[in-house]
Amino acid sequence: MRKKIVAGNWKMNLDLTEGAELVNEIFKGLPVLSEDKQVVIAPPYLHLTQTAAQLTGIIDVQLAAQNCHSEASGAYTGEVSASMLKSAEVAYVIIGHSERREYFKEDNAMLAKKVNQVLSNDMKVIFCCGEPLAIRDAGTQNDHVGTQIREGLFHLPVAQLTNVVIAYEPIWAIGTGRTATSAQAQEMHAHIRGVVGGQYGSEAAANMTILYGGSCKPSNAAELFACPDVDGGLIGGASLKASDFLGIVEAMADL
Repeated sequence: MRKKIVAGNWKMNLDLTEGAELVNEIFKGLPVLSEDKQVVIAPPYLHLTQTAAQLTGIIDVQLAAQNCHSEASGAYTGEVSASMLKSAEVAYVIIGHSERREYFKEDNAMLAKKVNQVLSNDMKVIFCCGEPLAIRDAGTQNDHVGTQIREGLFHLPVAQLTNVVIAYEPIWAIGTGRTATSAQAQEMHAHIRGVVGGQYGSEAAANMTILYGGSCKPSNAAELFACPDVDGGLIGGASLKASDFLGIVEAMADL
Protein backbone atom coordinates (compact mmCIF):
# COMPACT_ATOMS: atom_id res chain seq x y z
CA MET A 1 0.00 0.00 0.00
CA ARG A 2 1.39 3.40 -0.98
CA LYS A 3 2.07 5.97 1.73
CA LYS A 4 -0.15 8.99 2.38
CA ILE A 5 1.87 12.14 3.11
CA VAL A 6 1.20 15.72 4.14
CA ALA A 7 4.37 17.79 3.63
CA GLY A 8 4.73 21.39 4.80
CA ASN A 9 7.02 23.58 2.69
CA TRP A 10 7.81 26.73 4.69
CA LYS A 11 9.65 28.31 1.74
CA MET A 12 11.63 31.43 2.81
CA ASN A 13 9.65 32.16 5.97
CA LEU A 14 10.13 32.16 9.77
CA ASP A 15 13.20 32.85 11.88
CA LEU A 16 14.64 30.20 14.19
CA THR A 17 12.46 31.09 17.17
CA GLU A 18 9.30 31.16 15.06
CA GLY A 19 10.20 27.85 13.45
CA ALA A 20 10.77 26.12 16.78
CA GLU A 21 7.46 27.44 18.09
CA LEU A 22 5.60 26.22 15.01
CA VAL A 23 7.04 22.71 15.30
CA ASN A 24 6.09 22.58 18.99
CA GLU A 25 2.54 23.67 18.19
CA ILE A 26 2.26 21.00 15.51
CA PHE A 27 3.46 18.34 17.94
CA LYS A 28 0.84 19.35 20.51
CA GLY A 29 -2.02 18.80 18.07
CA LEU A 30 -0.66 15.96 15.94
CA PRO A 31 -3.18 13.10 15.61
CA VAL A 32 -2.21 9.46 15.87
CA LEU A 33 -1.27 8.27 12.39
CA SER A 34 -1.36 4.74 11.01
CA GLU A 35 1.78 3.21 9.51
CA ASP A 36 0.82 4.22 5.97
CA LYS A 37 0.57 7.93 6.83
CA GLN A 38 3.34 10.45 7.42
CA VAL A 39 3.94 14.15 8.03
CA VAL A 40 6.97 15.88 6.48
CA ILE A 41 8.30 19.31 7.46
CA ALA A 42 10.50 21.25 5.01
CA PRO A 43 11.95 24.37 6.67
CA PRO A 44 14.67 26.63 5.24
CA TYR A 45 18.25 25.31 5.43
CA LEU A 46 19.03 27.41 8.52
CA HIS A 47 16.41 25.50 10.53
CA LEU A 48 17.38 21.96 9.62
CA THR A 49 19.59 20.97 12.57
CA GLN A 50 17.25 22.67 15.04
CA THR A 51 14.19 20.98 13.58
CA ALA A 52 15.99 17.63 13.40
CA ALA A 53 16.67 17.86 17.14
CA GLN A 54 12.98 18.58 17.78
CA LEU A 55 11.99 15.56 15.69
CA THR A 56 14.15 13.12 17.66
CA GLY A 57 12.05 10.10 18.50
CA ILE A 58 9.01 11.31 16.53
CA ILE A 59 8.33 8.48 14.08
CA ASP A 60 5.35 10.05 12.30
CA VAL A 61 7.19 13.23 11.26
CA GLN A 62 10.14 13.39 8.88
CA LEU A 63 12.48 16.25 7.97
CA ALA A 64 12.86 17.57 4.42
CA ALA A 65 15.04 20.13 2.70
CA GLN A 66 13.64 22.43 0.04
CA ASN A 67 16.44 21.91 -2.48
CA CYS A 68 20.02 20.71 -2.97
CA HIS A 69 22.82 21.31 -5.46
CA SER A 70 23.27 19.12 -8.53
CA GLU A 71 26.96 18.44 -7.76
CA ALA A 72 28.40 16.50 -4.85
CA SER A 73 30.83 19.24 -3.74
CA GLY A 74 32.98 22.05 -5.07
CA ALA A 75 33.34 25.79 -5.51
CA TYR A 76 29.62 26.66 -5.42
CA THR A 77 29.43 29.49 -2.92
CA GLY A 78 26.14 29.66 -1.07
CA GLU A 79 24.96 26.20 -2.15
CA VAL A 80 24.22 23.08 -0.08
CA SER A 81 25.04 19.51 -1.16
CA ALA A 82 22.98 16.39 -0.67
CA SER A 83 25.63 14.86 1.60
CA MET A 84 25.44 17.92 3.85
CA LEU A 85 21.68 17.46 4.11
CA LYS A 86 22.12 13.79 4.95
CA SER A 87 24.49 14.73 7.77
CA ALA A 88 21.73 17.01 9.14
CA GLU A 89 19.37 14.00 9.38
CA VAL A 90 17.25 15.05 6.41
CA ALA A 91 14.99 12.27 5.08
CA TYR A 92 13.43 13.96 2.01
CA VAL A 93 14.55 16.63 -0.44
CA ILE A 94 12.12 18.63 -2.59
CA ILE A 95 13.39 18.75 -6.18
CA GLY A 96 12.03 20.85 -9.04
CA HIS A 97 9.55 23.03 -7.18
CA SER A 98 7.81 25.39 -9.60
CA GLU A 99 9.52 28.37 -7.97
CA ARG A 100 12.92 26.79 -8.53
CA ARG A 101 12.04 26.06 -12.14
CA GLU A 102 10.74 29.59 -12.78
CA TYR A 103 12.97 31.87 -10.71
CA PHE A 104 16.21 29.88 -10.89
CA LYS A 105 15.73 28.43 -14.39
CA GLU A 106 16.23 24.83 -13.31
CA ASP A 107 15.59 22.55 -16.28
CA ASN A 108 14.78 18.85 -16.40
CA ALA A 109 18.39 17.83 -17.06
CA MET A 110 19.62 19.65 -13.97
CA LEU A 111 16.79 18.23 -11.89
CA ALA A 112 17.68 14.69 -12.98
CA LYS A 113 21.18 15.29 -11.60
CA LYS A 114 19.72 16.58 -8.33
CA VAL A 115 17.53 13.49 -8.09
CA ASN A 116 20.66 11.36 -8.45
CA GLN A 117 22.43 13.29 -5.69
CA VAL A 118 19.55 12.81 -3.27
CA LEU A 119 19.15 9.10 -3.95
CA SER A 120 22.89 8.40 -3.83
CA ASN A 121 22.89 9.84 -0.32
CA ASP A 122 20.09 7.55 0.85
CA MET A 123 17.38 10.20 1.07
CA LYS A 124 14.01 10.33 -0.64
CA VAL A 125 12.94 12.71 -3.41
CA ILE A 126 9.77 14.78 -3.57
CA PHE A 127 9.81 15.52 -7.30
CA CYS A 128 7.60 18.45 -8.35
CA CYS A 129 5.92 18.82 -11.71
CA GLY A 130 3.16 21.00 -13.08
CA GLU A 131 2.05 23.37 -15.80
CA PRO A 132 1.71 27.18 -16.02
CA LEU A 133 -1.41 29.00 -17.18
CA ALA A 134 -0.43 29.20 -20.86
CA ILE A 135 0.07 25.44 -21.05
CA ARG A 136 -3.23 24.73 -19.30
CA ASP A 137 -5.10 27.13 -21.60
CA ALA A 138 -3.51 25.48 -24.64
CA GLY A 139 -4.71 22.07 -23.43
CA THR A 140 -1.22 20.57 -23.55
CA GLN A 141 -0.80 20.05 -19.81
CA ASN A 142 -0.58 16.26 -20.04
CA ASP A 143 2.31 16.39 -22.52
CA HIS A 144 4.06 19.09 -20.49
CA VAL A 145 3.88 17.22 -17.19
CA GLY A 146 4.70 13.92 -18.85
CA THR A 147 7.89 15.41 -20.28
CA GLN A 148 8.93 16.75 -16.87
CA ILE A 149 8.52 13.29 -15.35
CA ARG A 150 10.20 11.41 -18.18
CA GLU A 151 13.22 13.72 -18.35
CA GLY A 152 13.56 14.09 -14.58
CA LEU A 153 12.94 10.54 -13.39
CA PHE A 154 12.92 7.91 -16.13
CA HIS A 155 16.67 7.37 -16.04
CA LEU A 156 16.12 5.61 -12.70
CA PRO A 157 15.84 1.83 -12.31
CA VAL A 158 12.47 0.66 -11.03
CA ALA A 159 13.96 -0.27 -7.64
CA GLN A 160 14.68 3.42 -6.98
CA LEU A 161 11.05 4.46 -7.40
CA THR A 162 10.27 3.42 -3.84
CA ASN A 163 12.37 6.43 -2.80
CA VAL A 164 10.52 8.92 -5.04
CA VAL A 165 7.34 10.85 -4.32
CA ILE A 166 5.79 12.99 -7.06
CA ALA A 167 4.07 16.29 -6.24
CA TYR A 168 1.80 17.88 -8.84
CA GLU A 169 1.60 21.68 -8.78
CA PRO A 170 -1.15 23.32 -10.87
CA ILE A 171 0.85 26.52 -11.30
CA TRP A 172 -2.00 28.06 -13.29
CA ALA A 173 -4.21 27.97 -10.20
CA ILE A 174 -1.73 29.54 -7.77
CA GLY A 175 -2.11 33.30 -7.38
CA THR A 176 -4.09 33.69 -10.62
CA GLY A 177 -7.59 33.86 -9.20
CA ARG A 178 -8.43 30.53 -10.82
CA THR A 179 -9.09 27.42 -8.79
CA ALA A 180 -8.23 23.82 -9.58
CA THR A 181 -11.15 21.54 -8.77
CA SER A 182 -10.77 18.16 -7.12
CA ALA A 183 -11.83 16.63 -10.45
CA GLN A 184 -8.98 18.43 -12.25
CA ALA A 185 -6.54 17.31 -9.56
CA GLN A 186 -7.68 13.72 -9.87
CA GLU A 187 -7.47 13.85 -13.66
CA MET A 188 -3.82 14.95 -13.61
CA HIS A 189 -2.85 12.58 -10.81
CA ALA A 190 -4.35 9.68 -12.77
CA HIS A 191 -2.41 10.83 -15.84
CA ILE A 192 0.84 10.95 -13.86
CA ARG A 193 0.22 7.46 -12.52
CA GLY A 194 -0.40 6.32 -16.08
CA VAL A 195 2.86 7.88 -17.29
CA VAL A 196 4.77 6.07 -14.53
CA GLY A 197 2.96 2.84 -15.33
CA GLY A 198 3.78 3.12 -19.01
CA GLN A 199 7.50 3.12 -18.18
CA TYR A 200 7.72 0.94 -15.09
CA GLY A 201 4.55 -1.17 -15.04
CA SER A 202 1.27 -1.14 -13.16
CA GLU A 203 2.68 -2.33 -9.83
CA ALA A 204 5.23 0.47 -9.64
CA ALA A 205 2.57 3.02 -10.61
CA ALA A 206 0.13 1.71 -8.00
CA ASN A 207 2.80 2.06 -5.30
CA MET A 208 3.79 5.62 -6.30
CA THR A 209 2.77 8.34 -3.83
CA ILE A 210 1.49 11.41 -5.71
CA LEU A 211 0.83 14.60 -3.74
CA TYR A 212 -1.28 17.60 -4.67
CA GLY A 213 0.69 20.84 -4.53
CA GLY A 214 -2.04 23.39 -5.21
CA SER A 215 -3.87 25.59 -2.74
CA CYS A 216 -4.72 22.88 -0.24
CA LYS A 217 -6.27 24.05 3.03
CA PRO A 218 -8.42 22.57 5.81
CA SER A 219 -11.62 23.46 3.97
CA ASN A 220 -10.81 21.46 0.82
CA ALA A 221 -8.28 18.85 2.02
CA ALA A 222 -10.81 16.10 2.71
CA GLU A 223 -12.36 16.46 -0.76
CA LEU A 224 -8.96 16.41 -2.46
CA PHE A 225 -7.64 13.49 -0.43
CA ALA A 226 -10.76 11.48 -1.19
CA CYS A 227 -9.73 11.36 -4.86
CA PRO A 228 -8.40 7.87 -5.63
CA ASP A 229 -5.07 9.04 -7.05
CA VAL A 230 -4.38 11.93 -4.64
CA ASP A 231 -2.18 10.64 -1.80
CA GLY A 232 -1.84 13.80 0.26
CA GLY A 233 -0.48 17.29 -0.22
CA LEU A 234 2.61 19.45 -0.53
CA ILE A 235 1.42 22.42 1.51
CA GLY A 236 2.77 25.96 1.18
CA GLY A 237 1.12 28.88 2.97
CA ALA A 238 -1.13 26.73 5.16
CA SER A 239 1.94 25.00 6.62
CA LEU A 240 2.98 28.22 8.36
CA LYS A 241 0.03 28.19 10.77
CA ALA A 242 -0.21 25.19 13.07
CA SER A 243 -4.01 25.09 13.17
CA ASP A 244 -4.29 25.12 9.37
CA PHE A 245 -1.56 22.53 8.88
CA LEU A 246 -3.05 20.28 11.55
CA GLY A 247 -6.46 20.59 9.91
CA ILE A 248 -4.96 19.19 6.72
CA VAL A 249 -3.16 16.43 8.61
CA GLU A 250 -6.47 15.52 10.28
CA ALA A 251 -8.06 15.16 6.84
CA MET A 252 -5.33 12.68 5.93
CA ALA A 253 -5.64 10.84 9.25
CA ASP A 254 -9.38 10.35 8.70
CA LEU A 255 -8.89 8.52 5.39
